[in-house]
Amino acid sequence: MKKVFTLLERSWLGTPLQFTWQKTLGNYLAVTGADHTVKIFDRHGQKRSEINLPGNCVAMDWDKEGDTLAVISEKSSSIYLWDANTNKISQLDSGLRDQMSFLLWSKYGAFLAAGTVKGNLLIYNRQTSRKIPILGKHTKKITCGCWSSENLLALGSEDKMITVSNQEGDTIRQTPVRSEPSDMQFSTMKTDDRNSASESTISVVVGKKTLFLFNLNDPDSPIDLEFQQRYGSIVCYSWYGDGYIMIGFSRGIFVVISTHIREIGQEIFQARNHKDNLSSIAISQSLNKAATCGDNHIKIHDLSELKDMYAIINLDDENKGLGSLSWTDDGQLLAVSTQRGSLHVFLTKLPVLGDNCSTRIAYLTSLLEVTVANPVEGELPITVTVEVEPNFLAIGLYHLAVGMNNRAWFYALGEDVVKKLKDVEYLGTVASMCLHSDYAAVLFEGKIQLHMIESEILDAEEERETRLFPEVDDKCRILCHALTGDFLIYGTDTGVIRYFFIEDWQYVNEYRHPVSVKKIFPDPNGTKLVFIDEKSEGFVYCPVNDITYEIPNFSPTIKGVLWENWPLDKGVFIAYDDDKVYTFVFHKDTIQGSKVILAGGTKVPFSHKPLLLYNGELTCQTESGKTNNIYLNTHNFLGNLKDPEPNELKQMLTQALMLKRFSDAWELCKILNDQDTWNELARACLHHMEVEFAVRVYRRVGNVGMVMSLEQVKMRRDLQHWDSALQLAKRLAPEQIPFISKEYAIQLEFTGDYVNALAHYEKGITGDNKHLEHDEACLAGVAQMSIRMGDIRRGVNQAIRHPSRLLKRDCGAILENMKQFSEAAQLYEKGQYYDKAASVYIRCKNWAKVGELLPNVSSPKIHLQYAKAKEADGRYKEAVLAYENAKQWNSVIRIYLDHLNNPERAVRIVRETQSLDGAKMVARFFLQLGDYGSAIQFLVMSKCNHEAFTLAQQHNQMEIYADIIGSTDTTNEDYQSIAVYFEGEKKHLQAGKFFFLCGQYARALKHFLKCPNSEDNMAIEMAIETIGHAKDEVLTNQLIDFLLGESDGMPKDAKYLFRLYMALKQYREAARTAIIIAREEQSAGNYRNAHDVLFSMYAELKTQKIKIPSEMATNLMILHSYVLVKVHVKSGDHMKGARMLIRVANNISKFPSHIVPILTSTVIECHRAGLKNSAFSFAAMLMRPEYRNKIDIKYKKKIEAMVRRPDTSEIEEASTPCPFCEFLLPESELLCPGCKNNIPYCIATGRHMLKDDWTVCPHCDFPALYSEFKSMLTTENTCPMCSERLTSDQLQKITDFAPYPREEVEQ
Repeated sequence: MKKVFTLLERSWLGTPLQFTWQKTLGNYLAVTGADHTVKIFDRHGQKRSEINLPGNCVAMDWDKEGDTLAVISEKSSSIYLWDANTNKISQLDSGLRDQMSFLLWSKYGAFLAAGTVKGNLLIYNRQTSRKIPILGKHTKKITCGCWSSENLLALGSEDKMITVSNQEGDTIRQTPVRSEPSDMQFSTMKTDDRNSASESTISVVVGKKTLFLFNLNDPDSPIDLEFQQRYGSIVCYSWYGDGYIMIGFSRGIFVVISTHIREIGQEIFQARNHKDNLSSIAISQSLNKAATCGDNHIKIHDLSELKDMYAIINLDDENKGLGSLSWTDDGQLLAVSTQRGSLHVFLTKLPVLGDNCSTRIAYLTSLLEVTVANPVEGELPITVTVEVEPNFLAIGLYHLAVGMNNRAWFYALGEDVVKKLKDVEYLGTVASMCLHSDYAAVLFEGKIQLHMIESEILDAEEERETRLFPEVDDKCRILCHALTGDFLIYGTDTGVIRYFFIEDWQYVNEYRHPVSVKKIFPDPNGTKLVFIDEKSEGFVYCPVNDITYEIPNFSPTIKGVLWENWPLDKGVFIAYDDDKVYTFVFHKDTIQGSKVILAGGTKVPFSHKPLLLYNGELTCQTESGKTNNIYLNTHNFLGNLKDPEPNELKQMLTQALMLKRFSDAWELCKILNDQDTWNELARACLHHMEVEFAVRVYRRVGNVGMVMSLEQVKMRRDLQHWDSALQLAKRLAPEQIPFISKEYAIQLEFTGDYVNALAHYEKGITGDNKHLEHDEACLAGVAQMSIRMGDIRRGVNQAIRHPSRLLKRDCGAILENMKQFSEAAQLYEKGQYYDKAASVYIRCKNWAKVGELLPNVSSPKIHLQYAKAKEADGRYKEAVLAYENAKQWNSVIRIYLDHLNNPERAVRIVRETQSLDGAKMVARFFLQLGDYGSAIQFLVMSKCNHEAFTLAQQHNQMEIYADIIGSTDTTNEDYQSIAVYFEGEKKHLQAGKFFFLCGQYARALKHFLKCPNSEDNMAIEMAIETIGHAKDEVLTNQLIDFLLGESDGMPKDAKYLFRLYMALKQYREAARTAIIIAREEQSAGNYRNAHDVLFSMYAELKTQKIKIPSEMATNLMILHSYVLVKVHVKSGDHMKGARMLIRVANNISKFPSHIVPILTSTVIECHRAGLKNSAFSFAAMLMRPEYRNKIDIKYKKKIEAMVRRPDTSEIEEASTPCPFCEFLLPESELLCPGCKNNIPYCIATGRHMLKDDWTVCPHCDFPALYSEFKSMLTTENTCPMCSERLTSDQLQKITDFAPYPREEVEQ
């Protein structure tokens, strides 16, 4: 365990320290002693802030996200809040007059609980700024507490009581204990029911001696666990795993118990970890480790095997003893305080970040430290201190790069010194980076940026400094990349592997694979490549012959590949996963062709990441920031060969032959001294076409025949005796003369004897179709030699007739060096090397030919040269096309504006390319025309905001400037300038809008509230949005007073109050307001509006998982029943219409504007449906004096007759079962007499739901009877509840209706 830093301040000496890590992130550590301050340090020990308090700190805690630290102190009733994002301190007045004694944030939500010395409690909601004071929660000082994951708050007090409250502060449970409680925690007891995940058990230490377990689901049976007296008192404890508790005791012992009811009271594990005392325990769930501290050392155990000691940290200087322990949430850092007032932080886990380039490796050795080493060359390791904790790093031949997110820092590596070069920001979050000698290749968001690392010290062309891949018109995403000395290689999601040759600055090779390529691993030279595709299959690809070879037995769990760096083992590579390393060999030259074989496997220790392979030795990086060397099992023959068993030697020989290590195999054969093993070695040499070594082996074993045969083969190809070989061939094998002549010609060409080389190339031509490839090689030699000897016409004609593109390129290069530009360009063109051809045509000023070739030219440099030439000639249309191909957008825009008078095209290009200089040119153009609005727009686009602002001021165009600037990502200073301008002009709406955008919410609200009535609606909407962002209690109250009319005596529409509560996420208040709005709409007769208001609020409360007020649910049900009446009557179903009207009429007081029409409709529909008794009762109601004269004249006589001659017959309503208890009740009845449940209603019919005919609207999730809803959608095309478009095909019958019926409605 590496110590990261130690904190020791003079003011802390001799006092115990309190400290707490920032939750989740672990970036900050808050520490306090007896000096009336809380100091906040970053994870590297640097002090970042300080909170001054009126007395010593009593308690402090971070919220669940780690954004806010809350602190309470002696002599104060305030709570101090430090914001980690803004580094600002604020004070929260608790409103309680007594001193604070306890403080804790909730596990979920933003609730802060604070207790006092007199037993009072404050619950503060940071999101809504709501404070709930609860007086007399306890009668004495609140000393401990904890939140559950369901936001229940348990508290312990000196009054020997434990209380359990909800987030509103209401007491749900309470229980007495025998002595003072301390160290309270919520957790889940171990049970046989694996689905029980709720935290229902409170554990608390009582009187420092017993552990009290109180189960909320079984409050009458608490468990009191007592321990042996020899253990001492309980110091601390922690839950972990499946209901286990680790308990630390003062006399150095820790014990593990299970909370399963069958195991309760039994010690699962017990150990004496410390001789004299134990002061703290800490458990890291992410590491699965437990730490205990006592005396002057820390001991760490693995939770999966507690008997084994994982690590011991000795703190010999701390003779006064240690204090408390705490891990960061990610387990990376462990902090321990001491009794003398110091604090030590240790690194317990390090990200495994490492890279290699050739035999040089770089790996993370501490949070801000990278070590660079070259174990092969034996160089001393270099330690590089970096500025950030990196999440990627890369090593090159001369440079190191580290970075995080979209930024990277580059360092130059000297012999003894490291120099920081620069930091670079990229256009997206970096996924990976590769370095080599001069260039860095960075992969981000499916693109690669290739750029020079030190461009200023290299005499390079501008276009070679940086390049983005893929090309603009290539729509693929790059998934992986690698960089060698010569090539940038990358693989894409379309299965393409491309080689970009850095020296020529162009693509030289492309391979297409059927599926996407996930990872690539080139060998050190880039001549071979292993790639893994999306099916997790591995292949070796050779770009020289464009052939792939599948890797056999390739595990789908492979994480990476390393090639052997030992120069003589060029075909060996390893593939590794978490547990094992597999050695593969690529046999390029065998008598059966090329293939890949699996040589064997080697197990690697846990959490070892391979970095470098050299001569069978694998260098791995570990989590502790060190390296470890492992020898591969496939290279055992490199070890000690003293006294091995013959079988072992034979196995080693097999390994050596598989790896083509023939020299090592020779030594093994000498030890074995067996004829069969020598023959096996010779056969292996011949299999791999190592003729010379085979001759050596056969000579050793005395096989004369094989030696003679192989010597004859060698003689024909002996490079030193060509003349003798030709003479011998004339006598013995005349048919070999052309082949020997060709090879002799190659040798002569190499030595510069072009005359004789030409003669032998000509002799080498056989004219036989069987040897077509040989003849083509000879003809190519004839062409090249003719050109070199000055017979240019013959050579050029020969090269043009020859099928090889490469020959045309090589002959073109020879001619170009001879300054024969016309012929060179002609050959390049014939070979389809259009960029080279155009480049040479430019050198001889043949612009006509350059123009012909341009459609096939990819080099922007050539397009640019052509464009400049055409512009100089005044041929602007051709020039602008060439500038476009060269992607020189500023020149394109300039020509469209200055010469072609086409500003529309220039504007379109500026918008597409976002060119800043182009935008400036367009702005100047519009300024000359007097079009100030357009000029301002393009000045803003070119980031010239100051000039745009000045222009807008001068020409009274500020509204245009404001509209443009408001829709772009602009600085707060620009927004403020506009706001101040509008403030001076008394344009309150615009001033408020821009004060809002720059975050000055108080000034924004002041202007919105001053807006004239004509802008009232917009201003109030903006004011509400401002308050939603500000989350300021004072501003909120100010706006509420305005909306209620307390400031101007004019109450505003209640809908604004509703929207305000929604913006503040105060859903309960919003719900109450929604009910009031709906009531007003109902009173005005706007029933559909009232329905929609209640529905939208209902849906929002459901989304927020807040209980629906019963009044809202009832009102929505009645209004929906009224909406359904029209649907049923329209479809001719009078019975359903009548049943809904009866429900509405029974609540007629909620429809004051239409009492008589509704009752009239009810009478008519009931009469039509055969419900004569119901029709009579509502007709009698209409005969009351207050209604009688308001009845429509058409129906009055019929209704009077109905009352005079009553018919009390009634069709009995069908009964269907309750979905909860199967009790039979009428279809339209929604309250079950059997189980007293409110039954959900069908939104298509208004009847109660049936469990075997259940569906829901896919938009609003309200239930409906499947058969009825499907029938309705044959005539209707919208949902009657949410009005969204719907077809019957979208409905799905639900068999498991359990999640739907019981709505969370307040009773």
